[in-house]
Amino acid sequence: MADLLFERGNWWWFNLIITTSQAMKGSRKRTFMVAMYELVCDDAWKVDMSQTCIEIGFFLGALIAGYSADRFGRKLCLLACLAGTGVSGIAVAVAPTYPVFVIFRILQGLFGRGICLTNAVIATELVGPRYRRVAIVVTQAAFSSGIMILPGLAYLIRSWKGIQMAITIPNFVLLLYCCLIPESPRWLLTRMRIKEALKIAQNIAEQNGKSLPSSYKEMVRGENSSEEIKTPSLLDLFRTPQMRKRTLILMYSWFTNSLVYLGLILRLGIQGGDSYTDLFVVGAVELLATILGILMVDRFGRRRPSLISNILAGTLCLLAACISLDMHWLKSAVATLGRCGTTMSLSILFLVTNELQPTSIRNFGVSVCSSLSAIGGIAAPFVLFKSAILWSELPLVIFGALSLVAGGLMQLLPETKGTRLLQTVDDVENIMRLYDQDEYKEMINLSIST
Repeated sequence: MADLLFERGNWWWFNLIITTSQAMKGSRKRTFMVAMYELVCDDAWKVDMSQTCIEIGFFLGALIAGYSADRFGRKLCLLACLAGTGVSGIAVAVAPTYPVFVIFRILQGLFGRGICLTNAVIATELVGPRYRRVAIVVTQAAFSSGIMILPGLAYLIRSWKGIQMAITIPNFVLLLYCCLIPESPRWLLTRMRIKEALKIAQNIAEQNGKSLPSSYKEMVRGENSSEEIKTPSLLDLFRTPQMRKRTLILMYSWFTNSLVYLGLILRLGIQGGDSYTDLFVVGAVELLATILGILMVDRFGRRRPSLISNILAGTLCLLAACISLDMHWLKSAVATLGRCGTTMSLSILFLVTNELQPTSIRNFGVSVCSSLSAIGGIAAPFVLFKSAILWSELPLVIFGALSLVAGGLMQLLPETKGTRLLQTVDDVENIMRLYDQDEYKEMINLSIST
């Protein structure tokens, strides 16, 4: 469950639970990280450093895990990240000193990010266009569910180490994935392992009471092809015009959504109420926003919901900046609704990023684009607190402007609703020509078996 908690800014809420100075909850005495490592006075800055370490891990994990999944396979990468998250999570809980804690905190973020991204890519590639949105909404809803579960664990478990262990151990149980999920047949095709891909596709077809078209068997002839298998490269994301445009727009969108999302969390904070109740409500609101975003995608496609959600977030941030501080409750409510808009945008962005990247570099492409969310997370407190020195409402104006620009840029990307997943960078560059070739589409679109 650690991967549900350490994503999309959820690590901030986790740090709030384990570092808060509240010493008692009723008659239940609690222990905290601040007390164990004596992070007070001159060392108080180290509390924030523990949060920054997660973002550093996210950034490194996005690049390393993304490349590894495209090079060595989705399934192997997912299992390695599950094991790594489990081991590093336990190490965080038993770390004897703060430096050791920081090292394994970074590793936990690295492996945890790998789980999130690889899991989403596998879910996207194992289903057809009809069910792609369902696969994504399930993975995205898991994040919000993790937030809702966390306060219950924190209320029942007395020490921060106990909470850490509770969210870490399930990763070892999830290693059973090795028996439950297959390797992505789309990835196998890009590596010219056609027989393995067809065997998996055949099993999927049988489980769904269908059979593969006879044309699929003809693909086995390409198994011994002399065509060179290309290793994923960062240059693949920028070498050609269409890929360059997609990559830059998606990178900006990931950066902006993370910056606005976390910036609004840091601005709102916990408004003096019960932190456990507040945290549960935050998770529930996010879950509803995620579901609403996917429902919009199902009805209107990808581009219009992206525009609507970003405009909603941007407009509400600008509106909140115009509300007087005397109406604090209204200002907070409007900003919270703006964060809901950002949550919707993130859910849609996860889906769109997976659909726009070709299979040959999908995991790496998704990882590189989403790595900008870690940069946004690191930049959020600086943008929030430094710009507030000039004008207290300037952060909201910046958040609003960035969101509006993101909504406009997303309209420059192609609509992907109901389209097949592209296989190579060449497919991306020649998308219109390929869509006119029905025979080619039938040969590649494994989703027919689902």
